Amino acid sequence: MANAKKMRAIQVSKAGGTYEVVERDIPEPGPGWVRIKVEACGVCHSDMVLRVGAVPGIVYPRVPGHELAGRIDAVGANVVPWKVGDRAGAGWHGGHCFVCHSCRKGLFINCEQSKVTGLSHDGGYAEYALVRQEAVVRLPEGLDAVSIGPLLCAGVTTYNSLRNSGARAGDTVAVQGIGGLGHLGIQYAARMGFRTIALSHGADKAALARELGAHEYVDTSAGSAAEGLKRLGGADYVLATAPHGSAITDTIGGLKPRGKLVLVAAPSDALTHSAYPLLSGKSIMGWPSGSAIDSEETVSFSVLTQVRPVVETFKLEQAEEALNKVLANKIRFRAVLTP
Repeated sequence: MANAKKMRAIQVSKAGGTYEVVERDIPEPGPGWVRIKVEACGVCHSDMVLRVGAVPGIVYPRVPGHELAGRIDAVGANVVPWKVGDRAGAGWHGGHCFVCHSCRKGLFINCEQSKVTGLSHDGGYAEYALVRQEAVVRLPEGLDAVSIGPLLCAGVTTYNSLRNSGARAGDTVAVQGIGGLGHLGIQYAARMGFRTIALSHGADKAALARELGAHEYVDTSAGSAAEGLKRLGGADYVLATAPHGSAITDTIGGLKPRGKLVLVAAPSDALTHSAYPLLSGKSIMGWPSGSAIDSEETVSFSVLTQVRPVVETFKLEQAEEALNKVLANKIRFRAVLTP
């Protein structure tokens, strides 16, 4: 860096604004915070929340990015578990209050005062980022930062939802969509011991699905998802990863009695389905991403079982191009920025 006290960053100055490349002072961590020198930060579709001001209370200018991986280079006062040199990162979960009802039950991701990295405070689209100590994710040495970044959002969301769904080894899990979430969901499902069915549009994706670990493939361009699943004996669980309400709804008919639809995608169109099939015991659940320990366990499992995101890398200054490609569904399958 030309100036040792300055850093490059990407910021959004106002709701509806675009990404701006700026030079900022390197921030100093206050009590309870650490500073991470960022080596990589993933680009997520939900980064648009900052761009459009989709939630109240955002203070601009703000640096986006909630899939950051790097190494701690400074710690504030009263920081207990972290030290300079630790390999660390942060995901969507940016901190919690410890005292609300959810926190007292250990449900930190559901904290009533929860913070979001890149929304509540500046995120990882920068050379340095501050992270609250309870939101820091400890990272292993055996996996590069570019591969880790997407695991702290898409990875923890799919892995954590599957392991909390109630599915048991040998159950049939269908993963709807082969994209940023789905390509990881297929890998996790197969490696967790589930009979894994991939659902997507087009026969050309069958080979990819099997490369990722799927045991079966249903081409939804050749018939409904429900029909395809029924031909294969039905699914105990459907992990919905592609945000298309009609496509998600179409999977419900392929669930076995008492089967479960697990939502991790947020479609803009409504799910419309008769309540009658639910009387067989079928159910629908949603799942948030996860807290720091969930992300740590996601990365550890990924290292252990060789789950890897498929990524395209961009330099920090190319953040606008990277996000536009994500929004246009032209990324295979996760975009990652490097300083």
